[in-house]
Amino acid sequence: MGGEQEFYVSYFQRPGRAEAEIEPDVRGWLAGFYSALSADTMTAAGSSDPHFVAQGGTLRERFPTGALPSWLTQDDLDFYAAEFERTGFTGALNRYRNMDRDWEDLATYAGSPIKQPSLFLGGTRDASTMWLSDAMDAYPQTLPNLTGSHLLDCGHWIQQERPDDVNRLLVEFLDSL
Repeated sequence: MGGEQEFYVSYFQRPGRAEAEIEPDVRGWLAGFYSALSADTMTAAGSSDPHFVAQGGTLRERFPTGALPSWLTQDDLDFYAAEFERTGFTGALNRYRNMDRDWEDLATYAGSPIKQPSLFLGGTRDASTMWLSDAMDAYPQTLPNLTGSHLLDCGHWIQQERPDDVNRLLVEFLDSL
């Protein structure tokens, strides 16, 4: 996917590597990480993509510096940093290290539609939403009971960037059940 560069998912999968980058300056890393994926602080299109790591590099090298996203206060950042300093990042990163198990555990359901009522929310400036556009196009077949699909004008952190819209859409969805 990244050619000579490594995709962040595989970068996170090798135990100890991401922790060595993050844990010496948790607060600074989190500030950059949140900024890199937030619509109001992400780097301009064509800049170094923060989802990829150059050979021998770090993710942090691709993060913007400067102002925090509008939704992230200094107090919130201090709280998040303190919690990760207390617990470390291994637990969070283990999700990436266990991804192959999903394919194994869900193999019997391959190709089966999800028939439960569902709702999709994504950000128009979230790379994940753009990368998964084919999956979104397939929703009529894969999510036959999709009650709504909403792309909000934001980045990756939709709950933080657009909390009122997310809460309204979730409540409307739940009320419809």
